[in-house]
Amino acid sequence: MGERVHYHPDLIYSAGTQVVALVAIKNSEGRILEPSGAVGVVVRLPSDHEHSYRVRFPDGVEAPLKQAELVSLAKFKEGAISDPSIVAARADLHERIIFRCVIGSRAYGLANEESDVDRRGIYLPPAELHWSLYGVPEQLENHETQEVYWELQKFLILALKSNPNVLECLYSPIVEFRTPLAEELLAIRASFLSQLVYQTYNGYVMSQFKKMQTDIRNQGRVKWKHVMHLLRLLLSGITILRERVVPVPVDEYRDRLLAIRRGEVAWEETEQWRLALHGEFAAAFEKTELPERPDYELANNFLIRARRSAIQP
Repeated sequence: MGERVHYHPDLIYSAGTQVVALVAIKNSEGRILEPSGAVGVVVRLPSDHEHSYRVRFPDGVEAPLKQAELVSLAKFKEGAISDPSIVAARADLHERIIFRCVIGSRAYGLANEESDVDRRGIYLPPAELHWSLYGVPEQLENHETQEVYWELQKFLILALKSNPNVLECLYSPIVEFRTPLAEELLAIRASFLSQLVYQTYNGYVMSQFKKMQTDIRNQGRVKWKHVMHLLRLLLSGITILRERVVPVPVDEYRDRLLAIRRGEVAWEETEQWRLALHGEFAAAFEKTELPERPDYELANNFLIRARRSAIQP
């Protein structure tokens, strides 16, 4: 997959960004000072998309330009290469989904009437499109339906790095669709588990709890749903290191975690449990029989087989 310039329509460019004017810059008499296509630098930001940037051009001319009247130089140079409509016109990538499962609260056994159905999965693009100048997106997203599908290579890389969401996909008890190729992947899912689980899970939990402590100091409260899921993540990490399997349903911890989500447990008690779990996590790491690193070659061989299968219509 080729490198792409990440762009969001709501993005406000930072000062110093090189931009291309999409309109000609004229003076009060109508004389063109800078042609459409001129390159300048953002020197002042708008407060919102209704107001203008201040852009300075190489000859010293400065002019106000609104969001629709400029684009970053990097984005401009890509042209049609980064146009998602071209990829969409060549293939319906949702037709290339090879695996779909449910993760999140419904898979954990922590759902209530307000819980979304979080679907995740994998898609394998046709070889012709993958090899083309336009490439393929690393993931397909539908925010309205809470669906995300990773391109196969991206999924494998995340799994090899012990990404929690991806590992939970491989072990989800709610699998809605899988092709024979996905069956092959599930058959080797244990090869993605390694001691990296300790670093990945622990680092994420520690950084998030630091933010929650800041919320306590500044706002006097935290989002208890987030606290619940971070404790669940620690519990999951401990089991992975001890039993070499990813436990998706929370089973015996369900009632305690739900009480935390409802805000029925004091922060001090929650902190005590967190610290105890960190101790268990460290002890499990010291004794784990998981390999130091996942099986990169097995994952690579699977990817190559999958890529070859994508040559066929």
